[in-house]
Amino acid sequence: MSTPMQNQISNITRPDVQTKLSIQDLQELTRQLRLDILQMIFEAQSGHPGTSLSCIDILTCLWSVVMTHDKNRPDWPERDRFVLSKGHGAPALYAILMHEGYIPKEEIHTLRQVHSNLQGHPASKYIKGVDISTGSLGQGLSAAIGMALGLRLNQSPAHVYCLIGDGESQEGQIWEAALSAPAHNINNLTAICDRNGLQIDGCTEKIKPLGDIGSKFESFGWNVMEIEGHNFQQIIEALHRSKSMGQETSKPTMIVAHTTKGKGVSFMENEAGWHGKAPNAEQYEKAVADLQPDVYYQRLREA
Repeated sequence: MSTPMQNQISNITRPDVQTKLSIQDLQELTRQLRLDILQMIFEAQSGHPGTSLSCIDILTCLWSVVMTHDKNRPDWPERDRFVLSKGHGAPALYAILMHEGYIPKEEIHTLRQVHSNLQGHPASKYIKGVDISTGSLGQGLSAAIGMALGLRLNQSPAHVYCLIGDGESQEGQIWEAALSAPAHNINNLTAICDRNGLQIDGCTEKIKPLGDIGSKFESFGWNVMEIEGHNFQQIIEALHRSKSMGQETSKPTMIVAHTTKGKGVSFMENEAGWHGKAPNAEQYEKAVADLQPDVYYQRLREA
């Protein structure tokens, strides 16, 4: 099985943009996006902070560095596609789509409200940049395979990326899809597993053990890489490499990203109880203090 990337990043910007991003830029951006995620969930008093915080580093690398897309042409045929199979992580997707210009920033206050575009799970009918509505767990990888096959039939250079959850990977449809992609030599597909080890009822390995997910996908005929899912260098290098590996091997690629549920907020980290619970006012203040301590303590001094 492939090991984490250790070499220096050779390409830290999207091929279709001129802006260069440093690791420090990405760290600052994801800090702000975590604040946006928490604001949405706190104001809605509903949502899934744990899974959104665990995957936002991956989504930021995809949308701000790796994927080819154009906010002014959301239906551009040659754009890369993204499927958020674990649709309950919608606040993370909304946060990065706001940053990338697909969603007006003022909609941050509307999460899960009646008639809002920002529903509890992403809906392609309402949001540019969302190619398929998701939320029924286990189905996203199959949809991503269909997209990849369609792109291949059209001889498109576009690539499909699909983020799945590890709790979601207890669904049988994930493994049907895992068998199907190599059978059709789908080399324009990269799946990423957000391996944070927790689901709504607790530890994945106590509820329905998944074991070594990477080895399972490898035995099904996938290229596999294992990375630390909050290490920007490893994330970007693995995402770039997945495209070339697919071309070289005619196989799909699975990146197992080892992450921390609730990453960035001390009292949420590695706590299954924060899978789908909104913070109260006191907890929200503590979370802001974790992510933005200078501003938080300055506000206290001025009070």
